[in-house]
Amino acid sequence: MRSLRLLITSLMVLTAFGCAAWALAAHGGRWSVRLDVLTHFAPMLLALSLVPAIYGLVFARRGARLLLTGVSIIAIAAFGALLVPEYMRPASPPAVDDAAGQIKLIQFNAWERNRREVETVAWLRAQDPDLLVVEEASVIAPALKRAFDGYYVSCGDCSVMIFSKAKPVANDVPVPPGVDHVRPPIAGATFRDAHGEFSVFGTHYIWPIYGGWQQAQGRVVADLLNRFPKERLILSGDFNSTPWSFSRRHEDAMFGLERRTHALFTWPADRGPAGMGLPFALLPIDHVYAGPGWRTVRVERGPLLGSDHYPVIVTLAPLP
Repeated sequence: MRSLRLLITSLMVLTAFGCAAWALAAHGGRWSVRLDVLTHFAPMLLALSLVPAIYGLVFARRGARLLLTGVSIIAIAAFGALLVPEYMRPASPPAVDDAAGQIKLIQFNAWERNRREVETVAWLRAQDPDLLVVEEASVIAPALKRAFDGYYVSCGDCSVMIFSKAKPVANDVPVPPGVDHVRPPIAGATFRDAHGEFSVFGTHYIWPIYGGWQQAQGRVVADLLNRFPKERLILSGDFNSTPWSFSRRHEDAMFGLERRTHALFTWPADRGPAGMGLPFALLPIDHVYAGPGWRTVRVERGPLLGSDHYPVIVTLAPLP
């Protein structure tokens, strides 16, 4: 029994020190895009940090108790410092439920290996969205185009597509020359309503593990957005980036738009062929941004479909 206790205590000490080292290194993401990758996993590591803390308080003897709780508290505080700003982030005043001129936008990475295409398309169509922004759309595109007959499709041969009830007045995506090697897939559409014109863009970033590439994509998108009026501009996509990463915070500032999704966990959603996946999502990486000319009516996460992402439904209303 003594040997078992010593083994477990040793594992708890290693866990506590490992979590603390990870948490402190993640704060280096302020200066290093490689260290910034560590920030994305803050919620899971925060939960893991609680294990040695609880073990130390309940089971460990005095010396080990002080060590385990002390190191765990450092880890918990450091991870908390990454997470708290997202939950404290101010939001613009919401619109009332019956606000005039509402539009419903669905943001969805359909996943190229979607095994429930029929169910996925049926659910999307049943929502009757005004705008549907789809990433990894190539495989599911024929079924979507059949289901959304009567909708207009922007960038219909692309991996990112925009389906809209309203007819676009333009489909320009004016990215600067010389960025083809880093630019993410982008679809765009400009519409005209009673309040004037507004543009919508959809995009899909690469994973953050390729040092600097994702950040370069963010600069391309920021440059694109700066070419359009920000008042009612909308940006939607799979950014493969969590809101507690320093890169996402930096882009939030660069874009000049309000991110309407607050810590909305959307990945992973796939349960695998035997339904053995996680029963909950681990990372919030799908985001919707909108300019100050929009008020948020509601933001919801959709159900588990055949993708490895949950859909996001954002309802916006124009300022009166």
